[in-house]
Amino acid sequence: MERYQIEELIKELTLEEKIGMIHGQGIFHTKGVERLGIPPLWMSDGPMGVRKELQDDNWNPKGTTDDFVSYLPGNLALACTWNPECAKKAGRVLGEEARGRGKDVILAPGINIIRTPVCGRNFEYMSEDPYLISRLAVPLIQGIQEQDTAACVKHFALNNQETRRLDVEAEVDDRTLREIYLPGFEASVTEGKTRTLMGAYNRYLGEHCCHNKRLLCDILRDEWEFDGVVISDWGGVHDTVQAAEHGLDIEMSVTDCFDQYYMADPLLSKVRAGEIGEARINEKVKNILVLMDRLHMLDGERKAGTYNSRQSQETILDCAREAVVLLKNEESLLPLDLTGKKHLAVIGENAVKVHSNGGGSAAIKALYEISPLLGLKTELGGSVSITYAPGYTSQVSQTEEEENWQSSSLEDRIYKEAFHEEIDGSLELQRDALIKEAVELAARNENVLLFCGLNHEFDLEGCDRRDMKLPYGQERLISAVLDANENTVIVVIAGSPVDMEAFADRAKAIVYSSYNGMEGGRAMAEVLLGKVNPSGKLPFTIPGALEDCPAHALGEFPGGDTVRYKEGVFVGYRYYETEKKAVRYCFGHGLSYAAFEYDSLEVVSEEEGCKVRVEIRNTGSRSGAETVQVYVKAEGREISRPAMELRAFKKTVLEPGESKALDFYLDRKAFSYYSEACSAFRVPEDRYEICVGSSVSDIRFFREVSVKAGTLLQAVSDGGNMV
Repeated sequence: MERYQIEELIKELTLEEKIGMIHGQGIFHTKGVERLGIPPLWMSDGPMGVRKELQDDNWNPKGTTDDFVSYLPGNLALACTWNPECAKKAGRVLGEEARGRGKDVILAPGINIIRTPVCGRNFEYMSEDPYLISRLAVPLIQGIQEQDTAACVKHFALNNQETRRLDVEAEVDDRTLREIYLPGFEASVTEGKTRTLMGAYNRYLGEHCCHNKRLLCDILRDEWEFDGVVISDWGGVHDTVQAAEHGLDIEMSVTDCFDQYYMADPLLSKVRAGEIGEARINEKVKNILVLMDRLHMLDGERKAGTYNSRQSQETILDCAREAVVLLKNEESLLPLDLTGKKHLAVIGENAVKVHSNGGGSAAIKALYEISPLLGLKTELGGSVSITYAPGYTSQVSQTEEEENWQSSSLEDRIYKEAFHEEIDGSLELQRDALIKEAVELAARNENVLLFCGLNHEFDLEGCDRRDMKLPYGQERLISAVLDANENTVIVVIAGSPVDMEAFADRAKAIVYSSYNGMEGGRAMAEVLLGKVNPSGKLPFTIPGALEDCPAHALGEFPGGDTVRYKEGVFVGYRYYETEKKAVRYCFGHGLSYAAFEYDSLEVVSEEEGCKVRVEIRNTGSRSGAETVQVYVKAEGREISRPAMELRAFKKTVLEPGESKALDFYLDRKAFSYYSEACSAFRVPEDRYEICVGSSVSDIRFFREVSVKAGTLLQAVSDGGNMV
């Protein structure tokens, strides 16, 4: 549809019809205009799959049997692959299933920075690093939108905690905003061409982010030239005038009083009274109609989509295989050699736990979910007898619930305090019995797998964790089982970094996985048994203790009315590497059953950047994939700079004995920082090094490089030109 046709269509709409198009008329849809052939806009939550069907005017499920869907690896699991092609393939599945379920907008991906290990929604996000987020978010969005479904990148911006997320003021300087918290969103808009974007709940510069002039007008619309649709988070609007004037297009909320939303009758009244110009409404309607045209909602030539296809299940399995991270493997304990063995012990509730139905808005109604135990049994068949012991129960004690009590009613607290001694005593006895059973099982078996970690009682929207500790007495369990069998393999399943200090030195083999989709258990079994060579890398740092995390050591978390990001740009590994602070497992870490040698590094400086060539060789006995990571190190003569910053990476598969040369190009922006004085990215005169390795702490080569100084033009997505 041509622009003039859209403008003519807007002229035919009444003011009331326009207002109906810019706010929710159901929990997950707007109002259409049937007489003009304009349909409603249907949305669905969807970071890990399309949400089950809900009632139109409340949050209760419809209870149908035709809304089971594929359960995809979460964004954090996708980030563990370090593979943009995996992200794109997952996006295609998500977009296709959303279309198959009749949705127009899938509310994904979530790309907020992992500022702290204890944020409840880390499992929905990708990384502590903005470059890694950018390189994965772009293909994920592109994959979704190939299917005539709109991606909705979220939550813009600075939504890095769940504590007081609805009203907390995020206080951050411009340099930190530009270098850390905005690049993923900028790439999603300028490269990924996301068709919609969701505002965040929190405040920034005194305004809620869903109607924040600085974010939505100055940066998103003016600088990045976003011409898509901005959607509020559900219940994220608090002011009619700001919503009308500050770049928001659609208001969604959580209640059924749809006509009382800020952008419904209250806005209609203000327009009629002349307080707000109708041109503001026309602009929003135009954005919505352009979106509908891009999705082929108005011309009838739209892709149909489908869901629960065999092809999608294979894609999900392929992605899940690449998302498993091998953290430690002393004495080549993995893969398990069960040749001639008849028994395998499996311990831990996370071996059987279903995760797809939890987490808050990320919860879905999965067609199926293969647990690790099921995956092992299907892989081993009847040749090996697997004995399972739960080891722990996910029931919580009063102590573990203490933070939740702070928001409980007085009556509820009195009840709990009256009975907690009896409940806690019974739970302690139950846990003791479960540990005893697990220890006996481990002692009589040569091969033992212990599955521990978190679940969606802790990785949960609306709640942050108190600490990084494993809940449910799991540290006691792990210690006791390792006492009984020192060759026990520890498998951690969690959507956030967790404290591994109680067992990381003792265990010979440790594997990590985030919530890895419907085929996650099969993928895990294939890795443990050696059918698949692990190739995942950590997209975050696992510190030794929570107090080592820069958001806690230097900044504030969770703050009060305001949370101050005093750590600045020193987020995650940028802090640990700069301060030379030891961590348990560093950013980018991940082992393989193969071995890789970095044979050479060539760096050639050019006018607009530098070329980097790395030669890598598989010196192992089996095929494997390695992710070569390229970091830039700046001395920081003009301004304090992080010791290391990720600027490129590539994942490649090599057969035994095979060598490959990988080429990278670093433009000038790779060497820049954001100058608040210039309001632009700047490359200062400095000493720079190109550092190449297998992780941020495993650097194999480095070379000094000269880069032409200058200031980058603002808002140029391809890296910019110099002035």
